[in-house]
Amino acid sequence: METLNGTRYQEKLRTAAEVAQMIKSGDEIFFSEFVLRPELIDEALAERVEELTNVKLDGVCICKVPKFIEVDPQRKHFIYSDWHFSGVSRKLYRQGLCSYIPFTYHQGPRVIRKYKNYDYVFVSARPMDSQGYFNFGMCNSLTSAAITKAKKVIVEINENMPHCLGGNQESVHLSRVDYIVQGNNRPLLEIPPAAPSEIDIQIARHIMNEIEDGACLQLGIGGLPNVIGNMLADSNLSDLGIHTEMLVDSMVDLYNAGKITGNKKTTDRFKMVYTFAMGTKKLYEFLDNNPACASYPVNYTNDPRMIATNTKVVAINNAVEVDLFSQVCSESSGTAQISGTGGQFDFIFGAFNSRGGKGIIALSSTFKDKNGNVHSRIVPTLKPGSIVTVPRSCVQYVATEYGIVQLKGKSTWQRAEALIGIAHPQFRDELTRQAREMKIRFD
Repeated sequence: METLNGTRYQEKLRTAAEVAQMIKSGDEIFFSEFVLRPELIDEALAERVEELTNVKLDGVCICKVPKFIEVDPQRKHFIYSDWHFSGVSRKLYRQGLCSYIPFTYHQGPRVIRKYKNYDYVFVSARPMDSQGYFNFGMCNSLTSAAITKAKKVIVEINENMPHCLGGNQESVHLSRVDYIVQGNNRPLLEIPPAAPSEIDIQIARHIMNEIEDGACLQLGIGGLPNVIGNMLADSNLSDLGIHTEMLVDSMVDLYNAGKITGNKKTTDRFKMVYTFAMGTKKLYEFLDNNPACASYPVNYTNDPRMIATNTKVVAINNAVEVDLFSQVCSESSGTAQISGTGGQFDFIFGAFNSRGGKGIIALSSTFKDKNGNVHSRIVPTLKPGSIVTVPRSCVQYVATEYGIVQLKGKSTWQRAEALIGIAHPQFRDELTRQAREMKIRFD
């Protein structure tokens, strides 16, 4: 079998330039996800910019501007769309160089299988193992689904990627790969943990009161999840579990502190379950051949029904603003797209249906605009054009630096009153007046 795989491997080897020559105008390509991307293929494709038109490329939360975009500032040749905006894709969107594909993350693989047809899928992967498999490393996510809907599958090898154990669908066999490009093994892109603000620390203290022994956690990236991770590491809590979409550095620290055992999980017991990972070298080294971690496609990790099978799920997610009707906007500022729905709805919905579970929306009570003016993030109504990420019927907990409130089972006035109570004191009187004016409160 090794000889057969070795022969087939050699037959499928191509240079990045040869792969780029296969692309035709009008082709549709699944390009990359998160911190991984096929660097050599990207560069070779960019060199053909003047020869191609209307080549459509999809990616997920890219963390570095692709070369094919850099060489096409008028977007005449390559049309890039992103399934979830990063800071990079947000900047490209403002320049008119990136479109957004709305979706709820757990439905992504189904959407691809049902509605997308790719001419090519480019996959960053580890070198082939002795059984003929290419491991996807830190990005499982939508990869397998994209492969099933591609006419041609092209793998670019990076030896620096960790070998991330499944789970499920964490790799692809040589028999399903059409061409292989030997990459130049560039260092993996690292995303350092964000330093928490004083407000993050205050919000985290309120959230910590809601976490119990045996809780199963979903945390994201940013200052707030990092400080919660630090507080958990220093706490007396024990037997915590992980079932998340994103694995981050703070979870490594929690594991090393002995706080994460997965012993109380009812699904994937003892496993830290995730669909992608972004962080530093510390995280990537932790993942390498680590049987404590299990990589799954996102239709597994983010399915609200699957999330709910574990007990005491605590899902913590950030928001841009919350209105007095308790509608949550986490992905836009008015009509300007800034991130995406991602898995926020998945985990808020799934956590509530978990026995003892808690879905928590966290946000600072205020923000400053570019002119230094202070605005409330708890508002009478969302800005015109703002996208509702979590509808009011699904909202459970909301936390700011002024407290945390539980909204399920409460009337519209009780919800508004609770939210006003955790708004910045400077805005509470005006919010109360607006609540009366909107007939939320009758007195």
